[in-house]
Order: sequence, then structure tokens, then C-alpha cells
Amino acid sequence: MKVVLLQDVKGSGKKGELVNVSDGYARNFLLPRKLAREADAQAMNELKNAEQSKKFKIETETAAAKANAEKLNDAVLTMTAKAGKGGKLFGSVTAKEIAAELKKKFGIDVDKRKIVLDTDIKSFGTYNCEVKLYTGVSAKLKVMVTEEAE
Repeated sequence: MKVVLLQDVKGSGKKGELVNVSDGYARNFLLPRKLAREADAQAMNELKNAEQSKKFKIETETAAAKANAEKLNDAVLTMTAKAGKGGKLFGSVTAKEIAAELKKKFGIDVDKRKIVLDTDIKSFGTYNCEVKLYTGVSAKLKVMVTEEAE
């Protein structure tokens, strides 16, 4: 019997998959527990629509990420920080601060965990940084740290 799974079922498949299971397993286990529904015309149509919407969502998010990557590639993000003698910063410039600056300057909301720094930023200078915007889409930018005007 062909059924569409409504939840992940160990040994059968993941949610939203069309699987072929034995009649007894479907009638006695999957259907009474609402883990699956019979693959009739309506269920097949809903499954097809769900797959199309998922594909469309992925395409639009990828396109938006590529547009943001074009904006960010080879951009220079200037940040200011306080420092002591010898140009050594009090603390460091973190990925969280870089994410906030990206949102302020470019209007792009990036999770701090998606920002990859080559090294810790603990002194003035220019540093390379990679921003992972979406699966397979990333942008490289430079972070320039300058002294805060008093």
C-alpha cells in the first residue's frame, strides 16, 4: 500500500515522503497512529504542492543570498575601537560586532555564527572575513579597524 508519511517513521522514511509499505503495517500501525495517510489523489496533490513550494522557497532564498553576496564581495567594513599603548585593543572585535555593523551599513541581517574570521582581531589593521549567507553562497570582505576619535 502506498502512503504519504505525516511524521518521520523509523525504518520507513521521513515526513512528506511517499512510501510503499505492507497493507497490514499501514492499516494496523501507521494509519491509526496518524503517522501516515493513504496516498489518494488529494494526498498526492498536496505532496506535489508542498514539494513545489519548498523548491520555490529555496530558489528565492538562494537568489536573495547571491544578491547580498554581490553587495558584500570585496567591500570594506570600517569599525572603530578603543586601544591602549602600542595599538593593542581593549578586548577584541567580535563576529557579533561585525554582524551589527553589517546590518547598520548594508541592511543585511547575518547570524554571528555565520561570520568566519581568519584570526582574532586584537589590534588595528585590515582583516579578511568570510560571511556565509546561504548553503553554498558566501562573500569575502575586509574589516578595517581604526582608532576611535576621542
